[in-house]
Amino acid sequence: MLAAQTEMKGSAGYVALERVTGKLKGRSGSFVLQHNGIMNRGTAELSVTVVPDSGAGELRGLSGKMRIVIAPDGAHSYEFDFKIESAPAA
Repeated sequence: MLAAQTEMKGSAGYVALERVTGKLKGRSGSFVLQHNGIMNRGTAELSVTVVPDSGAGELRGLSGKMRIVIAPDGAHSYEFDFKIESAPAA
């Protein structure tokens, strides 16, 4: 993860790559998420996207986006909108 904070309170940015290993709908494998986050004077914009063709194992052909939901008490939860299609041969 790389992050930068500015002199203006509430303004910053970060980028990150994250390898996820586990099961989705009974399929085992891994994939990579790319995070791009901006705070503009306290207003957050966040994009978390599956890196194209990063799915491995039974998750080959995975695409999608993740939403990180932050509750008022600071607790985080995640919503993952994805699909798994037949991946083209490498």
